[in-house]
Amino acid sequence: MERENVLIPQADLDRQREFEEKIRRLFAAREAHPAACVDTFGCQQNVADGQKLMGMLEASGFTLTQDPKEADLVLLNTCAIREHAEDRVFGNLGALTHTKKENPEQVICLCGCMAQEPRVSERIKKSYPHVDLVFGPQALWKFPELLWQVYETKKRVFSVQDEHGTIAEGIPVVREKGVKAWVSIMYGCNNFCSYCIVPYVRGRERSRDPQAVLAEVRQLVEAGYKDITLLGQNVNSYGNDLDLGYHFPDLLADIDQIPGEYLIRFMSSHPKDATPRLFDVMAASSHVAKQLHLPFQSGNDRVLKEMNRRYTRQQYLDLVNYAKRVMPGLVLTSDVIIGFPGETEEEAMDTVSLVEEVGFDALFTFIYSPRPGTKAAVMPDPATRAEKQKWFDKLLEVQNNMSAKLHAAYVGKTVRVLVDGESDDPEYPLTSRTEGNRLVRLKGDKALIGQFADVAVTGSNTWALYGEAI
Repeated sequence: MERENVLIPQADLDRQREFEEKIRRLFAAREAHPAACVDTFGCQQNVADGQKLMGMLEASGFTLTQDPKEADLVLLNTCAIREHAEDRVFGNLGALTHTKKENPEQVICLCGCMAQEPRVSERIKKSYPHVDLVFGPQALWKFPELLWQVYETKKRVFSVQDEHGTIAEGIPVVREKGVKAWVSIMYGCNNFCSYCIVPYVRGRERSRDPQAVLAEVRQLVEAGYKDITLLGQNVNSYGNDLDLGYHFPDLLADIDQIPGEYLIRFMSSHPKDATPRLFDVMAASSHVAKQLHLPFQSGNDRVLKEMNRRYTRQQYLDLVNYAKRVMPGLVLTSDVIIGFPGETEEEAMDTVSLVEEVGFDALFTFIYSPRPGTKAAVMPDPATRAEKQKWFDKLLEVQNNMSAKLHAAYVGKTVRVLVDGESDDPEYPLTSRTEGNRLVRLKGDKALIGQFADVAVTGSNTWALYGEAI
């Protein structure tokens, strides 16, 4: 892929700002004050995309609301990674028929990964006539133009062509208030894991210019954000398309030189691209959190090969053992799929045994969900749902016991946390996170929110620590 075909020219970006102004003038002429509701599903990359969509809506004159009944525009920013998420979106779309009846001028939009799937966009065309605008991730940068077409033509607009994928810099962003911020450093995926739809809907890997990433992180630090997460479908392969001899460890090392009090995290990582050099850079960095989310998905080599993961159980163990050696106290988390097509009980128990061997601090666990259009969706799958549930329950039992023991070991210790908000627990009114991203429910004054603090850990359970600010 040639870089000149990836970067959106500045003239095209400026044109989108003109469409924002057109929409703003349209509502000004009506003496209207439009409100928009953006509902985001799925991963942190979608959250970052949602913040750009809100930025473009604000630039177009919209205020933001969380109530679709109050909104002149409702936008569902969707996820296609699991069937459950897709079902929720269709349920929400059905419910929006009622808000549209009450406000016939309401514009309803569907975007994100689901929208890029041909079967979904066709279903929207045929069965959801109240949806006005559908566009995929590759068309996000031209949202103002697409929205203007809806207002100008009074017709439905679909922008779901199979585009190669782009990078658009300078899109306005509405970030959450607080201490956390997301920075997309690359887009797309080249891996084609057999269970995953992402490469088909987000295009091929493309990395942002290092200077653009560094400038954005620097601005966030200067603005007071203290927990910054670098995002990509596979952050470890950052830079492979730049032909600069500059890769993800180089980016981390350069970010670490930015002065300030903050933590850098990153996700998602693919083991095939994780290297000892990455872990060495993490170990030497003062700002990079000693936390690693490294999905292994299965502990069985045959299943890993069928998943097209391109590493073995032993290679994964070698990686995490090296990472733990150079970063004592590393907090390690992962993703796991149970019940992949053709998986046997013995193979599923290989996954459980890997969990026991590694000693993960926490896992994100899933029973396999078939995604139409992927290779795994047409593989023979003889195991019943009940069998898969039994394997899954065993995995949860092992991991929950391990998490509880690891958390219990913190009781009586002092940990450094970033206090990030309030909780609904009157006894522990604050929430905070350790460098390893462990949740700590906290006694203390609200004035601590947004600050780093030392905390005496007084209790724990499977999912959280409890403590008191010192």
